[in-house]
Amino acid sequence: MVGPYRELFSTPGVKGFVISGFVGRMPMSMLGLGIIVLVETLTGSYGMAGAVAATVSVSYAVAAPFSGRLVDKFGQARVIVPLTFAHGSALIALMLCAQAGAPAWTLFASGLVAGATAVSLGALVRARWAHVLSGSDRLHTAFSFESVADEVIFVAGPALATSLATMVNPYVGLIVVVVCALVGTFAFALQRGSEPPALRGGTHSGTPITIPGVALLSCVFLGMGAVFGSVDLITVAFAEERGVPVAGGLLLSALAAGSLVSGLWYGARPWKLSLRTRFVRALGTFAAGLTPVFLVGDLRVMAVALFVAGLSISPTIITGYALIERLVPAHLLTEGMSWLSTAIGFGVALGAWAAGRLTDLFGASNAYAFPFLCALLAAAVGVAGSTWLRPPVTELKS
Repeated sequence: MVGPYRELFSTPGVKGFVISGFVGRMPMSMLGLGIIVLVETLTGSYGMAGAVAATVSVSYAVAAPFSGRLVDKFGQARVIVPLTFAHGSALIALMLCAQAGAPAWTLFASGLVAGATAVSLGALVRARWAHVLSGSDRLHTAFSFESVADEVIFVAGPALATSLATMVNPYVGLIVVVVCALVGTFAFALQRGSEPPALRGGTHSGTPITIPGVALLSCVFLGMGAVFGSVDLITVAFAEERGVPVAGGLLLSALAAGSLVSGLWYGARPWKLSLRTRFVRALGTFAAGLTPVFLVGDLRVMAVALFVAGLSISPTIITGYALIERLVPAHLLTEGMSWLSTAIGFGVALGAWAAGRLTDLFGASNAYAFPFLCALLAAAVGVAGSTWLRPPVTELKS
């Protein structure tokens, strides 16, 4: 299973953008949890915590396609450096406002700026893979590797964020987010040899979201994002209800670990099934895997249930990005991938808000029914519109 992944790193320039991209993406698994723990500690309300986290997610989701289009037009380095500086400054402002006991609107305002300036580094890394491996059948393995890297981040990030915030100081989790974002993204920007060329001419007509398959994938990823956002908050509350708040991050790591294992397996083997068929089957498995979660009350059993639920996440995301690469013209690829990030961001915002309300009203165990229903809806939409995932590839890529 290691062989296909080892071959990827024989390509010049790959190690630099992979390592820096990994560090720069660490905040994506820590930011929401860091905000939730900090705000809940200050206000005692998961509803408020979910609302602030949702503000960050919504503003990120709205801005991601625009920043993706800027990247396609002007190049990665010229866009992401100023964005990351603004992002770090906004998070520092949020922490200072929280520490000073400033009015609640200041948390929302700084969160709005932090989300709008967050860099969709995962899309940029995948765009680099598509550039350096253009025309190669190794792109499937590369996308699988990136999904595995995401899951490593989601294994380590939640446990690190909640441990730092609950055992050291509620601000420390967000401080680590700022450091990783600045160091990783700036180092990524310095890797100019693998950067896709900017297309400054008149080629940027239209937008990928008007392609039916991209719109369908965005709707599916919206539902998946709602699952991720709600499970994050509910799991933290689930552990706290049982008197072991630090276990929240460990439980979320179990979910990510399941996705990591399946991602390694999925990317290392050749597939004869079409991308469309794989995507539909992965979605069905995703919904089925969440069935036991809202029926569990014990922490140890919940860890196993979340691990099983995570097994279908990587195959679904890997195949979704691979379909985007087939559906979207090369000069719009970063923006096309950013639409998936936007969909997930909106979903995470919806999930965090709804989960906060449901947890406050009905308790964590009952609130787990929400992500299960979201997964069912995502699977239903994906299956119903799957014919749109058969694009005239040669026409789109010409």
